[in-house]
Amino acid sequence: MKQLTALSDITQTEQGAVIIIGNFDGVHRGHVALLRAARDIAQANNVPCGVLTFEPHPRRLFRADEPPGRITPCTIKAARLDAAGMDFVLSIPFDWEFASQSSDYFIQEILQNTLKATHVVVGYNFRFGQLRQGQPSDIRDAGIHVTIIDELQQDGGDALSSSAVRQLLRHGDIEKANHILGWDWEIQGQVVKGDQRGRELGYPTANLKLGETIHPAYGIYAAQVCVQGEDEWHKSAVNIGIRPMFEVPVAQVEAHILDFDRDIYDKILRVRLVKRLRGEAKFDSLEALIEQIEKDCEQTRSVLN
Repeated sequence: MKQLTALSDITQTEQGAVIIIGNFDGVHRGHVALLRAARDIAQANNVPCGVLTFEPHPRRLFRADEPPGRITPCTIKAARLDAAGMDFVLSIPFDWEFASQSSDYFIQEILQNTLKATHVVVGYNFRFGQLRQGQPSDIRDAGIHVTIIDELQQDGGDALSSSAVRQLLRHGDIEKANHILGWDWEIQGQVVKGDQRGRELGYPTANLKLGETIHPAYGIYAAQVCVQGEDEWHKSAVNIGIRPMFEVPVAQVEAHILDFDRDIYDKILRVRLVKRLRGEAKFDSLEALIEQIEKDCEQTRSVLN
């Protein structure tokens, strides 16, 4: 899949495509319904199928004071869109200048003049342009075919939405979040050097920064981890939070990989949480903490076996 980061990157190869528009944070099963519809239309007309999305996520611009909320940072989102069979993704820089553009500008300059879109696929609640005044009917009135997908909004009582996934992750309900996503949610990050507390206690950890990734419920998780570029997944007891015993200033991910003894500093680690075992806790002594860590490792083995 080709990744483009500016309108000037568009070439004749991408022009005339079926374009699906949205933020696609999470690329959940509701999103996949749109992607499949767009891909089917593109294949029927023998044209490319492309995603038009926005970076950073508009939430960062409009709700700058809120905690980090990305389900899928750029690299993971791109991988999920690639897996859905997209030919290219155009990530338009989203700033106040772009947010203030009229809906007419969006249609004429982006969809018609630059992309020369032949067909647009959007969700039932899609709005665009300044103050979200533009509607799908405006695109259709400009002479572009439009398909609106309004299916798969509910599944067994669960809303197929990014908001629902965020809420579930913040409550530590990984299984339900994965059900809505349709894939196993993961955190990715570069392994950085920490304060070596885990090593001193006999349980060394690979430490990752969460960055803009949503902070799932703090606590201890049974997880699978994999060094990016490798195939093997390893059992891991993972702490997410601020470690009440030592009070680190910023929440982070600390993965104690079971039966593992390699230097993976600076490598990208993929962390797939499987089950939340308990919340974070402050212990009366280091001995009590070490005893609990051992129990966490045993429970991790049990869950993952």
